[in-house]
Amino acid sequence: MVSAKDPDPKPMLLTICFLLGVANFYMHKAAADSGHPIVEETKRAFGRHIGPYGSYAIELALLIGAMWLANAESLAVSLLYAAYTAINGIATWMLLSNKA
Repeated sequence: MVSAKDPDPKPMLLTICFLLGVANFYMHKAAADSGHPIVEETKRAFGRHIGPYGSYAIELALLIGAMWLANAESLAVSLLYAAYTAINGIATWMLLSNKA
């Protein structure tokens, strides 16, 4: 009798987290280059403390953490990272379409 083994969810979770991370970096770059007054003021305020690329380092730390926990098969963290990406998407859309 052949038993069907459940597929390993790790590769799927890692791939999804990686693709969400790419989307987050793309949205981060688009928002940073938008020239929106809110973004410019935030860059001035935080730039003194974390430098010009500190926000990208924070984004990278979030991605590494999400992928690390996805490797441990944490579906909850992967879903939270997907929610974070959705919120980033909404915020970026609002900034780029002058709704904010």
